[in-house]
Amino acid sequence: MKEHATRRRFLAETTTFLSLIGVGKPPAVAAAPTQRRSRVALRKPGPMLPPVPAILLTVNGKPGEPDEISVLWTFVVSGDPPQVGVSAGDEHRAGPLLALHREFVLNVPVAALVHPFDVVDMSSSRVADKFALSGLTRGAASAVKAPTVNEAPIQLECRITHTLRVPPARTVYLADVVATTVHEGVCDADGRLIAASAAFFGMTAGNGEFHTLGQKVGHIGQSAGRSDIKY
Repeated sequence: MKEHATRRRFLAETTTFLSLIGVGKPPAVAAAPTQRRSRVALRKPGPMLPPVPAILLTVNGKPGEPDEISVLWTFVVSGDPPQVGVSAGDEHRAGPLLALHREFVLNVPVAALVHPFDVVDMSSSRVADKFALSGLTRGAASAVKAPTVNEAPIQLECRITHTLRVPPARTVYLADVVATTVHEGVCDADGRLIAASAAFFGMTAGNGEFHTLGQKVGHIGQSAGRSDIKY
C-alpha cells in the first residue's frame, strides 16, 4: 500500500523544488530577539498549552433520559482525512453515551455563548436537560444521529472509530468527521474559514480564562511561500 505523504514531507519537497528553480522564495524572517529571559520551574506540572478549543459536544442520551451537552478536551487528529479526538473523564456523563452511540457533534461556540458554555461545563457530570439549563437551542445533525446546538456557527458531525483508555480515569475517543456545516458567511466559496466572521473563543489552559482569537500573526506555510493550507 502506498504511504500517504505527510504535510511536512510535502512542504519539504515543495520548498526544495521552489529553491531549485528560483521562484516562490519565502519572505525574509526577522531575527529572534537575542535577550534571554530567566526560566522558572512550577511546583506542579500541568498541560499549559494555550489556547485550546472551547467546544460543546452533543450526543444522544440513554432511552428515557435527556440528550447530553458536555465540554470535553478536544483536538485535531488529521486534516486529511478529517479526524478529531475528544477526551472524557470518568465523571463526565458524555463518556458512556459516546461508547453507546458512537456518534456525536462538535459545536463551535462564540463569545456571546460564554455563559451558557460555562453552565454546561459546570454541569458535565449531571443527568439533566442541558438545553433547558443553558438556554441553548436543540437542532439535529444531517449525517449522524445526534443533536446539535443551533447557535454554534460551526458543527462537526463525527463517527467514532477508535477508543483508547488512558489511566487513571479518562477515555479518548477518535472519530472521523463525516460532515461539516457552517452558518452562512463563516467560510468563503472554497470552504476556507473566515476567522473574523464570528467571535470564536478558546480556553487558555493554565489559568482557565476564555479569550477570543485576536490578531492574525501569520499562517501555515508562510515560510515556504504557501497560502493554500487549511489544516
